[in-house]
Amino acid sequence: MEDYNDLIQQRFKKLAEISAMGAKPYAGRFDVSASAKALQETYRQTTKEELESNRVEFTIAGRIVAMRSFGKAGFGHIQDGSGRIQVYFQKNTLGEDHYALFKKLDIGDFIGLKGFLFRTKTNELTIEMETFTLLSKSLRPLPEKWHGLTDVEIRYRQRYVDLIVNPEVKNVFLLRTKIVQAIRNFLSTRGYMEVETPMMQTVPGGATARPFKTHHNALDMDLFLRIAPELYLKRLLVGGFEKVYEINRNFRNEGISTRHNPEFTMLEFYTAYADYRDLITMTEQMISTVAQEVLGTLEVESEGHRINLSPPWKQITYLDSLREAGVPDVVLGDIAQAREYAMKLGAKLKGGEPLGKVLNEIFEALVEPKLIQPTFITDYPTDISPLSKKCENNPDFVERFELFVVGRELANAFSELNDPVDQKERFLKQVSEREAGDEEAHQMDEDFIRALEYGMPPAAGEGIGIDRLVMLLTGSNSIRDVILFPQMKKEK
Repeated sequence: MEDYNDLIQQRFKKLAEISAMGAKPYAGRFDVSASAKALQETYRQTTKEELESNRVEFTIAGRIVAMRSFGKAGFGHIQDGSGRIQVYFQKNTLGEDHYALFKKLDIGDFIGLKGFLFRTKTNELTIEMETFTLLSKSLRPLPEKWHGLTDVEIRYRQRYVDLIVNPEVKNVFLLRTKIVQAIRNFLSTRGYMEVETPMMQTVPGGATARPFKTHHNALDMDLFLRIAPELYLKRLLVGGFEKVYEINRNFRNEGISTRHNPEFTMLEFYTAYADYRDLITMTEQMISTVAQEVLGTLEVESEGHRINLSPPWKQITYLDSLREAGVPDVVLGDIAQAREYAMKLGAKLKGGEPLGKVLNEIFEALVEPKLIQPTFITDYPTDISPLSKKCENNPDFVERFELFVVGRELANAFSELNDPVDQKERFLKQVSEREAGDEEAHQMDEDFIRALEYGMPPAAGEGIGIDRLVMLLTGSNSIRDVILFPQMKKEK
């Protein structure tokens, strides 16, 4: 096998030879009249004889992905944005000079060509090339056996190559686009307005997470990259908008895993005069509608499980889910018992955590991994829900749900806290926890308190992880498989 650098040097040599022959290795625009997919679909049923009697000329452009020559003729495949199609070239048609130039081309080069369709002896739809134009010379060879690479990080780092040689990868991102569009259609037909909120904020809010920090030179002030758009979307409820949503990029300074990327996409939407129960129904409708429209089915395969997205989905309270997992009632109401129980499960507690946070350690260890089919966990501890409205019959818990599928959180929603006095007290408690060493605790946002003091209507809001939803609907096991350019370590 030739050394990779030698192959690159050979291509640079060909680049010089092509230029010497008078050809431009990096051309300008090219008029395209057809795509590979359109030709395949339009002429799928057309017979060999019909193609020969109706020689329709057209132009097409794409990347050469295969080529085999037989002296004075040969076959190849070109790939455009829609798919692949076979081409046939011969010296008699192209002419000696043009044929000599074509023989200098490599797999990976972009060409534009004019030709007509015919069928080979094996009945494969093929373009007979009449003329061609070199559009872009590839100086690096494509990997011959990309699937055989053991270092999957190369696929993520060099996504441009991954997309060229792996059609199934490209299809994931085509589906992602359709999923996002279907969500927009679902919300717009129900009267929701799409808005944009700041990505750089003076106070990072709307979630418990460690933010990224930056500095604005002209204003000489520190800013934080958005961890969630929540507090700004709720300001819009104060301002009079009743149904708003944003498909937003969030940034959280956290670890990287198959479920986490420090930069990710969320849908957040808010509905005035609703509560979290309304959003349970809406979430079922949204996700099942999107799945049916994009995939044509409500059953998907994910991480070895057959997931049924047909509503209604299971609902169970937070405490009952812990009881189902075998946690004794004495643990659920006693901080000392809960701490001891959590420590036995391997929880890393610093000391001083409220009961709700300790219970959440138990929940994440015993309950989450077993939530395979779509399940709404409702009524969360107030200690871990600083922006949610308290349950009327028990102030230790809030009107909140999280949706879990395949053992991971997919959505988080609650009846919004619109009492400015209660909200300020919750913020102050979070500030105390932050001062005690919890870097993910919420910061005080005085302007948001001021907005609530003007009055915010009762409302419900929800966040749905777009990346995780795409993982579910495409059967992808890692969040890196559904983000075009996931965060990577610095290349050595």
